[in-house]
Amino acid sequence: MTTKEIIALSQKYLMNTYARLPMAPVKGKGSFLWDADGKKYLDFFSGLAVTNLGHADPHILYAIAKQSTKLLHVSNLFYIESQAHLAELLCENSFADKAFFCNSGAEANEGAVKLARKWGHQNKGPLSAEIITMEGSFHGRTLAMITATGQEKVKKGFEPLIPGFKQVPYGNIQAVREAIDEKTCAVLLEPVQGEGGVRVASVNYFKELRELCQKKKLLLIFDEVQTGIGRTGTLFAHEQLGIVPDIMTLAKALAGGLPIGAMLARDFVAQTFVPGDHAATFGGNPFVTSVACAVLETILNDKILDKVKESTLYLRQKLEQLQKKFSFIKEVRGLGLL
Repeated sequence: MTTKEIIALSQKYLMNTYARLPMAPVKGKGSFLWDADGKKYLDFFSGLAVTNLGHADPHILYAIAKQSTKLLHVSNLFYIESQAHLAELLCENSFADKAFFCNSGAEANEGAVKLARKWGHQNKGPLSAEIITMEGSFHGRTLAMITATGQEKVKKGFEPLIPGFKQVPYGNIQAVREAIDEKTCAVLLEPVQGEGGVRVASVNYFKELRELCQKKKLLLIFDEVQTGIGRTGTLFAHEQLGIVPDIMTLAKALAGGLPIGAMLARDFVAQTFVPGDHAATFGGNPFVTSVACAVLETILNDKILDKVKESTLYLRQKLEQLQKKFSFIKEVRGLGLL
């Protein structure tokens, strides 16, 4: 099919939920895409922070081919070898003790909210279920997550929203202090706001936030759906902040293009969940976790993070040169290749 034919077919049968570009990619290799008409593009989208190893990475292709001949799916009512290995890789390379797998970033954040609320009920009282989030944030498209998101544009038309969230300005520690009351159980935020405009708060802000949560006995939750899996130059962005959260959510780049989400937590929080509290039919099945293991092992063993740091220095230097040349460029901001 030609690009025009694919566009026409899509417009006829798909719901109008995306402002799509007039392009239909059909093949990818490394950092490049080819459309249905054979035109070549340099891909800066990376599948919206998903293809961190590029298109058709050989490690990913090998894992897909190998696992697809063995086992695609079984229920989480059984033990799954690749799921256990992926949990080990994530926990041994982070602050976390336990992992839960699902299918997307929104699901991972939903799981984090459920875990935080149950922890709050058990440890702070039945009213402790409110979560403080940040203006400009983005946490997903479910009803709970558009409520948690600090952008009005994603909420309009979907009321009534889910109670239990309160937004404050990002980077303002005093605003967080003033928002805390007897209902608060956690603070949820991104180490770098992606959808909010690639905004990076100060290291001091995050350190004060960690101390505040510790003092007030609140959980600190980092949404690293977009910032995680190497994009910022470390496996997880919070490693550059000198602090650790109590819960962290991941998705996007974790399986190199296959749908997966993960919620990681420290033991004192993770043990709040018991059988029957939470589940995901496809979460962490043998196929997707085998591929995710290949992604993580490649990033950890093939000096990918060193390459990110090297590219970051080059990109920032060149962007700052452009900023000096063109007065309409007001600021160069970000972390790593985000």
